[in-house]
Amino acid sequence: MRGIETPIVKLRRQVFEEVARVAYESENVNDDVEAIPYKIVPTEIPQYRESIFRERAIASERVRLAMGMSLRPQDRPVHITSGLDASNISDKYYEPPLMQVIPSACDKCEENAYEVSNQCRGCVSRACVTVCPKGAISVAPDGRSVIDQSKCIKCGKCKAACPYDAIAHKIRPCSQACGVKAISSDALGRARIDPEKCVGCGQCMVSCPFGAIADKSQIFQLIRAMKKGDKVVAEVAPAIVGQFGQNVSLWKIKAALKDIGFAEVFEVAHGADVGASTEAHHYATEVATGKLPFLLTSCCPAWSMLAKKQFPEMIDKVSSALTPMVATARSIKQKLPDARVVFIGPCAAKKLEASRRSVRSDVDFVITFEELAAMFAVRGIDFSTYEKEEPIHDATAAGRGYGVAGGVAAAIEACVKEYYPDVEVRIEHAEGLSDCRKVLMLAKAGKKNGCLIEGMGCPGGCVAGAGVNIAVEKGAVAVQKFVSDSTQKLPDKELYEINLP
Repeated sequence: MRGIETPIVKLRRQVFEEVARVAYESENVNDDVEAIPYKIVPTEIPQYRESIFRERAIASERVRLAMGMSLRPQDRPVHITSGLDASNISDKYYEPPLMQVIPSACDKCEENAYEVSNQCRGCVSRACVTVCPKGAISVAPDGRSVIDQSKCIKCGKCKAACPYDAIAHKIRPCSQACGVKAISSDALGRARIDPEKCVGCGQCMVSCPFGAIADKSQIFQLIRAMKKGDKVVAEVAPAIVGQFGQNVSLWKIKAALKDIGFAEVFEVAHGADVGASTEAHHYATEVATGKLPFLLTSCCPAWSMLAKKQFPEMIDKVSSALTPMVATARSIKQKLPDARVVFIGPCAAKKLEASRRSVRSDVDFVITFEELAAMFAVRGIDFSTYEKEEPIHDATAAGRGYGVAGGVAAAIEACVKEYYPDVEVRIEHAEGLSDCRKVLMLAKAGKKNGCLIEGMGCPGGCVAGAGVNIAVEKGAVAVQKFVSDSTQKLPDKELYEINLP
């Protein structure tokens, strides 16, 4: 549903804007936070639920998550701001779990069921009855088919046989979107996310039609750090181009970021250049020589987390190259030791990556394009009239191409061909965690030996992350134009040395 201005998108945006406004302007944080649900649901007439009380309860939980706090206990009432003191600190990291189901918002969708709809014409063929292996389908007195759910084994043969597509497969949208099968049902039939399986990609969140899943945010802590006077430096992911308007260039975004309080702005694509050079070196010296059977790219945290959680025997096959986020952050802190670094990107899983103890000293905050849009709105940045620009030239076309599916492998392949012309590159690419899991199973079985395997947790790559503002296709076109307009195509070969231990 990315790129469609649904009520859920508007509600999320409103929550982020109100939280940002409190962070920027409030003299009395607790009272102003408690008032936010009444701003979001201002009338006594509910818009989407059966009562304003439920709507405000849901809004309250959205606010807590947007401020980096966990959901309130269901067994006892507490204020929205309960626990705020522990969260109102500039070095607050995400408490697991990152993705949370808001119980009062979940509509208890059926996990998996086949149901005859009113499209059934009571045909003479009755193919659905014939193909059912368990005799679960009978014919009602009006001639229409009926499925006995106690006998149904969910095989789908009836649906495939129906000439009128009159049998609906009802499946929970969040579960269908989850490529690691981390979503089940709780005792009351609501969605439940298993934190041991979840890799934080956020595809469940963007797929839920009720907006019942949300991730935690650091937008409040980031703004408070800036208000306190900390030198906060932004590193922006390549997918940022196009996210704030078709003609809004990276130069314009950099100027706007500095206008809202960031001390400096750098391209994460620089770290991607480092990664491309490093992984090209690893492939040429380790895979092409037979030391490693294959090499898994490391830049997508959801992909690498999937590999490490479900295929632990492959940990040594994941490239040791720093992710673009971390490589860029380290270079920033070498130049500006007193800076606090915020990664601004499309990815929810980067929030988990930044929470790792090995990364905490490098990346202080992570926010998405969606959250940044709220900061721009509260600070009065309107890109339809904003004219300021500030040049930025930190990266090459190779690193900037990391924003789309296939871009990582293309960059590494180009580097191998340039730096090691005698080495033949075999590329394997997967996008979406379900397909990523399949390619990892094939690699485990020895069927991908000699390959450089790029995995992207989101179908479409980074431009399809859970925190984007525009449709995936538009984001991909913007990144591809950004790449083609780049004057320098490849990073220097020696850049990989930055990434060596």
